[in-house]
Amino acid sequence: MTMTERHKKLERNITLLAVCTLITVAIGGLVQITPLFYLDNTIEKVDGMRPYTPLEQAGRDIYIREGCYVCHSQMIRPFRDEVERYGAYSLAAESMYDHPFQWGSKRTGPDLARVGGRYSDEWHVQHLINPQAVVPESVMPQYGFLAGTELAVGDPSATLTALSRVGVPYSQEDIDNALMDLFLQADPDAEGDLEDFQRRYPKAQVRDYDGDPSRITEMDALVAYLQMLGTLVDVDSAAAQQELAQEKGR
Repeated sequence: MTMTERHKKLERNITLLAVCTLITVAIGGLVQITPLFYLDNTIEKVDGMRPYTPLEQAGRDIYIREGCYVCHSQMIRPFRDEVERYGAYSLAAESMYDHPFQWGSKRTGPDLARVGGRYSDEWHVQHLINPQAVVPESVMPQYGFLAGTELAVGDPSATLTALSRVGVPYSQEDIDNALMDLFLQADPDAEGDLEDFQRRYPKAQVRDYDGDPSRITEMDALVAYLQMLGTLVDVDSAAAQQELAQEKGR
């Protein structure tokens, strides 16, 4: 009996087909699920990753509130066309402190996983105020109101405490200083220990973001968040480390 004839026999026998399908799915499921029982962590940590600062977290909350994730993904797939356009492909560790993650499934606009440092603060502010003035073909709505809306600070300590309970490694010092850290990042002249802040949040960018140093606005927070995306990890070095670890594990 040829392979084609055997396949026809399998397709015509509904009971046999169901049994074979069940066996195949069971094997595939075991291959995917079994490692989770003995692996301590499925995400390999990379140097440079840290939790968001209170200001960056506030900007991320605004990003989610305004639905930016609907049109912009934050995950560069390991394909040549994506890497050449957006930068090095995303590492799992880069999303390890995201609750929820912002991978996205649709791109009306470009991927933002590595947008940090690609444009100036002024560019981001103008783009958010009037996207069409910067990119004429853009269909993005205007978010000029962010520049005129003072940031509702609320209780950053409570936010960091909640995130720490789901695994984000904020220290008690981070939580206690959350409010001060938020103001300090947007205004270097504000009360607080700048060196201590930068020790706890390496590579945190400290400056006025929206061009109005007299107050902290939602624009400050959102631009602070955008400017740090993809800037924490040396992706080339991290990718080499992961490949080396995988080779050792084989």
